[in-house]
Amino acid sequence: MVEENKNKEKLGTGEGNDSLTNRQGHPVTDNQNTRTVGNRGPSTLENYDFIEKISHFDRERVPERVVHARGAGAHGYFEAYGKAGDEPIAKYTRAKLFQEAGKRTPVFVRFSTVAGAMESPETARDPRGFAVKFYTEDGNWDLVGNNLKIFFIRDAMKFPDMIHAFKPDPVSNLSNPERMFDFLSGTPEATHMVTFLFSPWGIPANYRQMQGSGVNTYKWVNKDGEAVLIKYHWEPLKQGIKNLTQKEADEIQGKNVSHATQDLYEAIKNGDYPEWELCVQIMSDDYHPELDFDPLDDTKLWPTDQYPFLKVGKMVLNKNPENYFNEVEQAAFGTGVLVDGLDFSDDKMLQGRTFSYSDTQRHRVGTNYLQLPINAPKKRVATNQRGGQMSYQVDVGSDQNPHVNYEPSVIGGLKEAEQIGKVHEPHYNDKLVREKIDRPNDFGQAGETYRSFEDWERDELISNLVDALKVCRPEIQDKMIEYFTNADEDYGKRVKDGVAKAMEMRKDTTHTSTAEADETTQKAKQMGHEADPY
Repeated sequence: MVEENKNKEKLGTGEGNDSLTNRQGHPVTDNQNTRTVGNRGPSTLENYDFIEKISHFDRERVPERVVHARGAGAHGYFEAYGKAGDEPIAKYTRAKLFQEAGKRTPVFVRFSTVAGAMESPETARDPRGFAVKFYTEDGNWDLVGNNLKIFFIRDAMKFPDMIHAFKPDPVSNLSNPERMFDFLSGTPEATHMVTFLFSPWGIPANYRQMQGSGVNTYKWVNKDGEAVLIKYHWEPLKQGIKNLTQKEADEIQGKNVSHATQDLYEAIKNGDYPEWELCVQIMSDDYHPELDFDPLDDTKLWPTDQYPFLKVGKMVLNKNPENYFNEVEQAAFGTGVLVDGLDFSDDKMLQGRTFSYSDTQRHRVGTNYLQLPINAPKKRVATNQRGGQMSYQVDVGSDQNPHVNYEPSVIGGLKEAEQIGKVHEPHYNDKLVREKIDRPNDFGQAGETYRSFEDWERDELISNLVDALKVCRPEIQDKMIEYFTNADEDYGKRVKDGVAKAMEMRKDTTHTSTAEADETTQKAKQMGHEADPY
């Protein structure tokens, strides 16, 4: 009773014992939405709750990446077509790397899994990272995306929670699908991504035979400062696309947890260079009331019949790293790394990631991570930034007075560069709010995706979902079945029937991880061979 009264004395106005606060003790009244200009406009720097939350999240693991820890990489080049489909690309963007047909730009690509640790198996049911660093003549451009073209959430405020739910239990350190589905059952917009992830698309056969996507909505800007919305897509060329069933993945994992890294390395070593074609979808930069979703929503696909894939170039990977740590592990990407002619949209996930990625790299690799050869641009660098951990050179300009590390100056300091092309200046006139977008339509595309799958893909999807949901609490199962039914009646019915049957067979639902893990833990006890001490 004394302890209970003591806790009551510490409660703020409107708080209960289960109320969420930040580290300052401030009650968090909205943990779903960042503060934006209108419910689809840009976020602002004074998003204190979000910045405090994401800054702490970025620093949770040292030195392994919090996400995308397990990866492989390769060098190559990007060759531009000079066009977007059949039109000159200059109509849409002034970015130099795209303008001239045949122009080649060096690239480095890092493929990865998302949730697993550095030594986790590459057969995991997990999105795959697909990050490309272009070393352009105007400096670096990082196109940071995944193999799947959509994402679980549409607001970066939820990203730390999502990853926490997907990671092992903080007490037992055991993976448990109930944690993931506990989060997903309160996140209806994730239904589309769940449909992809638990289908065969959730386990690519390897890194070479998978698609890539920028996921976020970006902008292109032409010489007149006119902008269009852009979605980026990497489509495999000669190697095609292949996915694995869960049974096939289990068989591979039992013998090789690094099969995708090995496949990429050996293919390049043997001269079988993987190739991808870069395609874009282009949309005018406005509200698009004719659509039943917001084009800035990362949980949605843009319909290809209205916004076709336009080919803009191809990428070839033809050189393996010389040192894994120096190149693959220390490679650092960021969604904010854009060159002239490329720009940000008001996509809430993109704006949150743009702060988070570079912030993470400074924590993980160091303040001067951009001086490392794998991250440094292949052009001159001249800044007034000095010092910091592991600084081994000064980015001084050739004509710069080394005594002047500030601007403006009349005694030999650096000067602002000339602006080439008209600046894109979007106009905003709305209230600063914390709201979700107007057209969430959380289930429509999930149903379309389910109906577009082949019969065997739907069978695999249902089997994998049932296998994960059977260890979850009934209230979580019911909510997920509700979501699947909202997407497609047959989809929901098949999951419901499958879970009911599985639960009948599994009377004892006490568990600490997955059903298969429980079973194998018991088998290890039974199958072990006794031995005398030595």
